[in-house]
Amino acid sequence: MSDEPREKQLDYPFAEVCATAQEAIAHGGTVFQKFTCEYCGVRQFITEPNAFYRQGTCEKCGKVTDIQARGCNYMVVFTRT
Repeated sequence: MSDEPREKQLDYPFAEVCATAQEAIAHGGTVFQKFTCEYCGVRQFITEPNAFYRQGTCEKCGKVTDIQARGCNYMVVFTRT
């Protein structure tokens, strides 16, 4: 979780992010969804791998963000073997 203001974060349309994340998963990546709380602006990180949620609860302010409407992003991890 980051206290960085929203304007420094890059959230993209939910459907586009899910599509590109599926490509990363298909190539062996593990993805973790990220979103910015629409109320306090704190960056949130979903710890469940390869799952995308339409709503998320902020760990700082406790309010629920409509991720599908506001957008999100993800982090991808590739492991070399």
